[in-house]
Amino acid sequence: MSRWKPDARGRLEKAALELYNLKGFDATTVGEIAGRAGLTERTFYRHFADKREVLFPSASPLPAILANATATAPASLPPLEVVTLALIEAAPVYEEREHLVRQRQAVIAANPELQERELAKLAALAATLTQALRERGLDPATAPLAAEIGIAALKVAFDRWVNDPDRHSLAQHIRETLDAAGHLGCRCHSGRGGCRPNGDPAGHSAGGS
Repeated sequence: MSRWKPDARGRLEKAALELYNLKGFDATTVGEIAGRAGLTERTFYRHFADKREVLFPSASPLPAILANATATAPASLPPLEVVTLALIEAAPVYEEREHLVRQRQAVIAANPELQERELAKLAALAATLTQALRERGLDPATAPLAAEIGIAALKVAFDRWVNDPDRHSLAQHIRETLDAAGHLGCRCHSGRGGCRPNGDPAGHSAGGS
């Protein structure tokens, strides 16, 4: 089969993920990936630097999406809401490739070394959000805090989405997770009565209801 057949990269990615799940990441060779895709090793290396790049592509659109969504969010929004909107804007990157994303997650979950690489990727996304928030005028101390909360919430939301039997959208899980994070200061989570954000003795909610 000709290596010039259209969508060679997609076929290689699909073949790699199938083999990583069948044999394990370490046991899979580039030759096996290329053979399963009906292509050559040379074609594999035209699209990927190594086996890891199948899982962690260098040309990810996520940083640009997060930075742009943060920059264009309404000026009146509080930091966590800006982060929420940015992450929801990025959700289709995962949702449009749902089957492959789930396969990828299974591979990473089975390999501690790949889990470390995934954490580094998330740290890079947090740095992107931090810079974008600072460029909005958020102070240097608050910007990284909001960004790290957002990326932590993304990780939780992503895990829930991958394992959700009801197949709710990733965007919904992101919204629900960050909403929950915004209410962690409520006394209702301590089991001591009504919700009192920030120690409000009157028990008013953040929305004034």
